[in-house]
Amino acid sequence: MFKKPIEAKALQRLSGADKKKLRRIAKERFPQASDSDIDAILPSKAEITVAKYPNRVHVYGIEGGFPMLFDVDGRGTEMFPTVYALWKVPELLPAFLLKGGEVSRFVIGGADLMFPGISIPPEGLPSFLAGEPWAVKVPGNPAPIAVGATTMSSTEVLKAGLRGKALRIMHYYHDSLWDSVEGRFVPNAGFLEDVVVEDPVLSSVSQLTDTSGETSGNSLNDDHDGDTVEKGDQVGTSADDDVRVETSEEVTEDMGALKLSENVTTEEEPNDEKEQQTITSSEDVDALLDKCLLQALHTTVKDKDLPMPGSTLWSNNILPCRPPGTTLDIKKSSHKKLSKWLQSKSSAGLISVKEDKYKKEIMLLGVNRGHPDYMSFKPEKRVQETVNQKHDSSVGEASQAKVNLQFEVAEIYKPSTHVNPVFTSVGADSGKYYSASEASEIVFSYVEKENLVKPANKAMVVLDATLCDALFKGTIKKGSTYPTEIHKKDLGSAFLNRMQVHFRVARGNEVAVRKGTIKPVQIMTERRQGNKKVTRLSGLESFLMDAESLASELQKKFACSTSVAELPGKKGQHEVLVQGGVIDDLAKHLVDHYGVPKKYIEVLDKTKK
Repeated sequence: MFKKPIEAKALQRLSGADKKKLRRIAKERFPQASDSDIDAILPSKAEITVAKYPNRVHVYGIEGGFPMLFDVDGRGTEMFPTVYALWKVPELLPAFLLKGGEVSRFVIGGADLMFPGISIPPEGLPSFLAGEPWAVKVPGNPAPIAVGATTMSSTEVLKAGLRGKALRIMHYYHDSLWDSVEGRFVPNAGFLEDVVVEDPVLSSVSQLTDTSGETSGNSLNDDHDGDTVEKGDQVGTSADDDVRVETSEEVTEDMGALKLSENVTTEEEPNDEKEQQTITSSEDVDALLDKCLLQALHTTVKDKDLPMPGSTLWSNNILPCRPPGTTLDIKKSSHKKLSKWLQSKSSAGLISVKEDKYKKEIMLLGVNRGHPDYMSFKPEKRVQETVNQKHDSSVGEASQAKVNLQFEVAEIYKPSTHVNPVFTSVGADSGKYYSASEASEIVFSYVEKENLVKPANKAMVVLDATLCDALFKGTIKKGSTYPTEIHKKDLGSAFLNRMQVHFRVARGNEVAVRKGTIKPVQIMTERRQGNKKVTRLSGLESFLMDAESLASELQKKFACSTSVAELPGKKGQHEVLVQGGVIDDLAKHLVDHYGVPKKYIEVLDKTKK
């Protein structure tokens, strides 16, 4: 968005009402932010300016200061903080942590963030939806380096095997927006010209702390200080050596070696460090790996979930089975890589695996539940499940009702007449619905079956008649020639564009599938006779909400009269009319009590002049 320099076509001050509106939008867009955080980036007494750009982007900043927020479309629906705002309030947004500083070269070079370049925390990915604003950080450096929007939900990410694009980067350190500020600066010495590394100040402090912990009761003299600096240099060098992210393919291969965040180890007590020293030998790590695998095969890996990507097996099944307080690092085993370890288990007959040469990942195909190791292993009782059961039994009626109202929405695809021959060729059902990742696997299976990879360039796919018709029939102008090949990175998206888009919504036990893209809930306040306000709410059916029951609920909540009417010309669709201007409270109620994502709520206040 800000890769190339662009000049604003207009610059103006915001009025007092517009400043309040901007603060309200910021609070809604950044739910983690407190009032003091909003005050830090949008001081109430400061003059706020808006710069309007030809590409419809609006940039809000402090007059005579730094840009703090930017709006992608000028409508307030896609608001993001700048890096200057994030350096002032680092926890304004949730953040993805990169695997290492070298990955930052790609991000601040203008590339989108891919999941293979992200360090997965030990507890797994947090829950998030598509389109949410997230920041990007480098290990050991608290200042974010970029901000963007998530491209899929956490549920879709796990189904895709922690692959694909994580963030569509909107703005980053060293782009034209950062560079356009006259007094531009960097938050610490870790921000270099073409890469961002850990903050040297924090690194030196942690090294001194580690050294003081090791020298129990001894004072630090000059010699010890020199040793500390030297040791810090060695640690920094080894960390750099561990990062092997020179190409996107190497980043993908590193997915097999996911490990726990190093921050967990540094925050543990000295006693925990001693306990962890008992599993540092490769033999102990191998034994722990085998135990966790068998525990996972008995408890969480079901035959219906197969085939399963190796990265999903590792992060969602094996890591949760490790003993409490224990780190599990595949690099410290004798196998060094996840793929080699799983292949050794396959050679022993416990499991069957196959390497996907297109995705460059090991796939778990089956489990031999009659194997002696599997039969002789007795799985441990999972303490977490017992805790959850006790917690569930203590949940009150109100909390249980809220759980039942949880809402989920997912975009799915149905094969069209264009792509049906591809599904038929690989034996896939052309009458069912597929996620984006599942549909992409179909077309790549067809490519593998027909051996369409170009021998001279493995990144290109040769189009045969069936695949060419599926992708381009009806889209090429008469007289123009059809393409003869396509890049692998474009194949999946081109295939999805030829399928029918649907969306699946679920609320509790109720599930519905609708054709097309989901339409948002619309909340509109307008004036009636006698200068009275009325708030209209429509589009409830897409989110599995009953208009009559909601009207009765809102009547009690807002202590006002409500009514329900069928929308003219739209059979089966209703709108709820609420007396009074409750537009903001109603939107908040839909988010808090019905789980409707904010991005699916359209608000229009016609009473404002």
